[in-house]
Amino acid sequence: MYNLLMSIGFWQIAIVVVLVVLLFGRGKISDLMGDVAKGIKSFKKGMSDTPESSEKDSKDNNSTDKN
Repeated sequence: MYNLLMSIGFWQIAIVVVLVVLLFGRGKISDLMGDVAKGIKSFKKGMSDTPESSEKDSKDNNSTDKN
């Protein structure tokens, strides 16, 4: 009985999608998705930059400690 009540089917998802499109409109949804994509790209860039910058910081700290 639990599986019957908690399963999400195609029609439930379709109804939710239709309601979201009706409430927000296609323009706002596309703007939102563009912003999400920019955020993901920024996050990935930040994650790839972090190890390099931390290595530079540690090298700088080591060189100043030796002097």
